Amino acid sequence: MAFPQSRPRRLRQSPALRELVAEVRLGVSDLVAPLFVREGISSPQPISSLAGVMQHTRDSLKEEVRALADLGVPAVILFGVPAAKDEVGSGAFDPNGIVQVALRELREELGNRIVLMADLCVDEYTSHGHCGVLNAAGDVDNDATLEIYCKAALAQAQAGAQVVAPSGMMDGQVGAIRAALDGAGFHDIAIMAYSAKYASGLYGPFRDAVDVQIAGGGNRKGYQQDWRNAREALREVAADIEQGADIVMVKPAMSYLDVIASMSQRVDVPVAAYHVSGEYAMIKAAAANGWIDHDTVAVEQLTAVKRAGADIILTYFARWFAETQQ
Repeated sequence: MAFPQSRPRRLRQSPALRELVAEVRLGVSDLVAPLFVREGISSPQPISSLAGVMQHTRDSLKEEVRALADLGVPAVILFGVPAAKDEVGSGAFDPNGIVQVALRELREELGNRIVLMADLCVDEYTSHGHCGVLNAAGDVDNDATLEIYCKAALAQAQAGAQVVAPSGMMDGQVGAIRAALDGAGFHDIAIMAYSAKYASGLYGPFRDAVDVQIAGGGNRKGYQQDWRNAREALREVAADIEQGADIVMVKPAMSYLDVIASMSQRVDVPVAAYHVSGEYAMIKAAAANGWIDHDTVAVEQLTAVKRAGADIILTYFARWFAETQQ
């Protein structure tokens, strides 16, 4: 006998029916808010290329994190902008560095109401803008940089970070940090590794936010991943998990949905994705010009990242999305 023709549109007839059969649901609990705290300013400073995002004072940072916690956002990740920079990025591991001071204050004020993550790198703190210590030839010295990362991890853990997030793409960074944390008794501090961080052109607004210029017009292609390679990302992820990563990350998100999907199918730890500054800024700019619908495209992109397999999404849209759900 002939069977009636399938009509998928039957399940799209009303908002309630579409909601009933939706395969993926984006929620506030999926999101992490990246935040910037700057040393030596008396009021929050807007970032021109990141509409609606601020370089916070310590006081305004506390207000922002408290508001995010009230909205149900489960975590924030902190990036610091120091008053002074040097060749080794000492502000990243100074107990009185801006992020460490902010972590202590947030922990004291909010306790465990929200997860405090700290980006673990030195590019915001180095005078040359690279993610590590430079050797005599001007190249990043991998092993010397690992020593700095270990110091920074301990400083962040002592200040109250629950998750440290090494983002410099140094070989062996997760293993070195895990050993340093465990050796100091910080067995419960988790590591969220930027395992597949690509040498992308989408980081420009972020560099504005942290006042980073790479010396000599250089780039980070020698240590960040080549955007043409996907299998390489899986090797990096496997190495990080073997070394003790608790969460692995892909950065950026939208241009690397295939990598997110491959990772989520292969690993047994949470997968994070960073919807980066350029991805956010493009939506804001296009919407400001009336070319796209801001709200629709923002939710569409974040949902696509989750649909690809991300368990955690770092995004500058976190507060906006949380407010829309109230």
